[in-house]
Amino acid sequence: MRLAALLTSLSLAAPAAAGDFRLQFPLDCTLGEDCHIQQFTDHDPGKGATDFTCGTLSYDGHKGTDFALPYLSDMQAGVTVRAAADGVVRGIRNAMPDQYADGANDAAIDGKECGNGVVLSHGGGWETQYCHMKQGSVRVESGQKVRAGDVLGEVGLSGKTQFPHLHLSVRKDGAVVDPFAPDRPGSCGGAPARTLWAKPPPYQPGGLLGAGFSAAIPGFGAIKAGAADQSPLAADAPAMVFWAYAFGSRAGDRLELAVTGPGGEVVSHSEALERTQAQLFRAAGRRLRGGQWPAGTYTGTARLLRNGAEVDSFSRSMVIPPAADAASQ
Repeated sequence: MRLAALLTSLSLAAPAAAGDFRLQFPLDCTLGEDCHIQQFTDHDPGKGATDFTCGTLSYDGHKGTDFALPYLSDMQAGVTVRAAADGVVRGIRNAMPDQYADGANDAAIDGKECGNGVVLSHGGGWETQYCHMKQGSVRVESGQKVRAGDVLGEVGLSGKTQFPHLHLSVRKDGAVVDPFAPDRPGSCGGAPARTLWAKPPPYQPGGLLGAGFSAAIPGFGAIKAGAADQSPLAADAPAMVFWAYAFGSRAGDRLELAVTGPGGEVVSHSEALERTQAQLFRAAGRRLRGGQWPAGTYTGTARLLRNGAEVDSFSRSMVIPPAADAASQ
């Protein structure tokens, strides 16, 4: 169960006033459950990077908001991208493949880093751009009028990207605007006076994307693909490994992993995180010492802590059946 203890509400920041340019949430997902904001617009005018809260969820020169999916399998299942405001389609791209940008395809991506996407013009100098959409998913055409909430396509992995997400850029007269803090480019701080959102999304300063059980430490590629969880494990699995997948960690954070079973504690692990990272995973486990794992329910819990306070937690349970039942499966 996701707890997301430090979801910081932007309710103190007023949405745009009536008649102003306002944005609707652009994805069919729920923040903190099946999607998250991986990066915000960079507010550092120099070579550093900071999001609008002075947090670490950005990188140097980032010009938009990255609404990310936890796993590649989520993208493959399909997550709808919707127009954030009424407008007219100014341009589209729809034929680039969904693949990780790994350096080998730099030439094919050059000049098309946005990947597949849509640009909407909203009048008054306002424009939104939707990047990294799934190949062949774009449902609109240049010149078409759209209303807020109309389907544009699906989240993908096209262009210059390392994870499935929608990059949303907002511009006014060609200049980048952060919809979370439109009135303070180049600076950061507490809750802004206003946002461009009709309903401001909450800010989550990092968190846990998922967790699972496996019989060995999985590769990061398998975790990002959504293929690492092997629960329920077999009663004779050589090891019981519990792993957790996190985003937005900061140097000095602590990640705790624990598993309890029919006989009590199976795994207890606490690790200080030495680096600020966009995404990471950690795993801990125990080898089977002869015989079989006792039948019953096993629950793994991961906790991300910052300055001693819980940022987020995630729990997953599995049931190992009695040996006779396991043999009949």
